[in-house]
This record gives sequence, C-alpha cells and structure tokens, in this order.
Amino acid sequence: MSDAVKTAPQHAPQQQFAVRDGELCIRGEKLSLLAERVGQTPFYAYDRALIAARIHAVRQVLPQGVHLHYAIKANPMPALVGFVCPLVDGMDVASAGELKLALDAGADVRSIGFAGPGKREAELRPAVASGVLLHVESARELRALADAAQALGRPARVALRINPDFELRGAGMHMGGGPKPFGIDAEQVPDLLRSMAQHGLVFEGFHVYPGSQNLRGEVIAESLRRSLDLVLRLAQDSPAPVRLVNLGGGWGIPYFPGERALDLAPVASALAQVQMDLGRALPMARLVLELGRYLVGEAGIYVARVIDRKVSRGQVYLVTDGGMHHHLAASGNFGQVIRRNYPVAIGSRLQATDRETACVVGPLCTPLDVLADRMELAVAQPGDLVVVFQSGAYGATASPQAFLGHPPCPEVLV
Repeated sequence: MSDAVKTAPQHAPQQQFAVRDGELCIRGEKLSLLAERVGQTPFYAYDRALIAARIHAVRQVLPQGVHLHYAIKANPMPALVGFVCPLVDGMDVASAGELKLALDAGADVRSIGFAGPGKREAELRPAVASGVLLHVESARELRALADAAQALGRPARVALRINPDFELRGAGMHMGGGPKPFGIDAEQVPDLLRSMAQHGLVFEGFHVYPGSQNLRGEVIAESLRRSLDLVLRLAQDSPAPVRLVNLGGGWGIPYFPGERALDLAPVASALAQVQMDLGRALPMARLVLELGRYLVGEAGIYVARVIDRKVSRGQVYLVTDGGMHHHLAASGNFGQVIRRNYPVAIGSRLQATDRETACVVGPLCTPLDVLADRMELAVAQPGDLVVVFQSGAYGATASPQAFLGHPPCPEVLV
C-alpha cells in the first residue's frame, strides 16, 4: 500500500481575472470600486473582453463555413445580448421574450432559431410574423404552426428538432436519447416529413441537441459524428433540400473540484470531418453550432458582501447579503444530485495568507441558502466581498429572485 498522501481535488485555476493590491479586478477595475459603481451588493458582473476573447478562440477551431450561434438562455442580459450579437452568426431563443431580445439586439431574422417544447399560439404567431426559423418539437406543434402560417398569410420556416436514438455520455444534462420531452423521436420523423407538404410549411432542416455541460472533448466529437449520421439518414425523406443542420453545442466549463477545461482538439477534428461529410451529402446545408455557457460562463462573477461573521460550535459562517435566490446553481439546487462547491474566494483579500475553513451562506431562512460549504478561504470580516466565479451563465434569470421578498440582483457588463 502506498504511503503517498492523497490530495483533495482542486478547482480549476481562475486566472482570467487580474489581481491588483490583493484585490480582484474586472477589466482593470478593482472589485471594491466596481461595487461602488454598481451602487449595491450583491450583483453580477460580466467582462466583455473575456466574452469577445472566448468567441474569437472558438472561431479559431471552427472550420470555415460553420455558423456560430449564441443560445440566449445562458445569459439573456440585454446589454450582453447586444454586445454578443455582432460577434456571432445567429441567435437561438426558447421563448417569445428571448425572441424579442434577439430582435431588439439587431439579429438577422434569417439566423434566429426558436426551439423549446410547448410553444403556445401566442409565441408561434409572432415567430411566424418575424420570419424566424421554428424548431418544431411535436406533431401538435407542427399543426399549430401551419394554422398560424395560414392565418397570417405568411409561410413558416421549419426545422425538426430530433430526439436522437443515442445518449450523450458525460453530459451534465441529457437533452436527447431515450424518452425525452424535447424534440421528436427519430423513428417518428419520416412520417412527419412526408406529411409536411400538406401543411404548407417551408422545411429547412434538422436540429439535434443530445446534451449540455460536457467536459470530454472526445465524447462531444462522437456526438457530432453520430448526430450527422442520424441527420443524413433522416434527410432521405426530406420534402425539400436540407438547408440547415444544427448540431447543438453542449460544451462545458469546469465548475467543481477535479474538473478541468474542455480539450477542443478532438472537437475541432470531428467538426472538420463533419463539415466535409455534410458538404458532400447535403451541399446546400449550412452547419450550425449553438453555444451559450461556453461563450459567457467563465466571464462572469457573482459578488456578495459579508454582513456578519458567526462561529457556531467551532464552524465559521460568513453571512452575506446574497444567496440562492440570486444564484441557485451555486447553492447546489439547480440540477446537482450531490452538492459541490463552485469556485469561491474573498475577492477583497485574494492574496491574504491568513486562511480558514468557512461556510458562506445567504440571508434566507432556509438551510439550502449556501454559497460555499466548508471551503478554505481567506479570513474575512463584515464588509469583505465574496466572489463566486464561473457565474456568467444560468445565474440571475435561473434563480428564484422573488423568494422571501428580497430585492432583485443587478447585473453589469463591464
């Protein structure tokens, strides 16, 4: 038996932000000054330079001709959507509200895709009127879309979202494979394609999204290849030339101890082959990838101020003015089976040598309101600023901000 001491898994280094005088900086601005500029804590801050750099880095690995879309659901802050819009080739939305955001940001209607199950007539009619591409997820939705198109006297652009007959291994959330509420089961697609002509709809292509938050490049590569094989099989029954193939995204970022950044090399290799095969088989089709979390997640932080420092039976608690009502994911209540800590630091004391094990909790009357559970942190006092990293996606709008009547959390694009 080895006598080597096993070290606990560590978070991936958070090196995207600068440090000055021991304090975290966002685009050169000290955290304490940024808090004064915002006018309150807690708040979210997103670094536009980091977002632009990540989009540029993604462009470097995409083969020529592959279209990059931003999935607005990851972060629908209007200023951020407006900033991202000219840097990408299109937008993917999942509600009438997100559609409005995309249109207000100036996105080209020809490059907006509208996905999501359970689309209502009140969403379908504006989408048809706008001329965006509808990703249809059921036979019922197809009929409702045809009715909307007929009522408006305007053709509806349609892609079918496919629930594939395989599952993406290693995904944080499985969006396809097996029984799923998303998309149309692959085996049901041929019949729907054959019936599409009678509905008077303009068929444009397919959308396959097996899963999200995957950190294994080789698994994403396999998914891309299998998704294309599925599309080529289904395209044999298409009522018109396939003009679009959306293979989703699912690229993850490291949140928890032991996780490491996604290796894009196998993804880039697979994309090159997929693009080549698609061009040969369906020469009129453009290949689309939709990314959200991967583009903005690491560019954002959540900041809360320590209000109280308590010691209960030997355990230090840092009670802050922010918590799970603003950042549900960091509290462990947004899809985690076993709660694990996000990367957290005392942003106003990043280089302090005095350390302790502390719990960072919020102001809510629930034991679920935990931002960090027994983490090694710099010794903090009331007034210090706690930072939760990896908070640029699925933060403010994915959290129950109205819980217990606390005020909403502001967001700033720096």
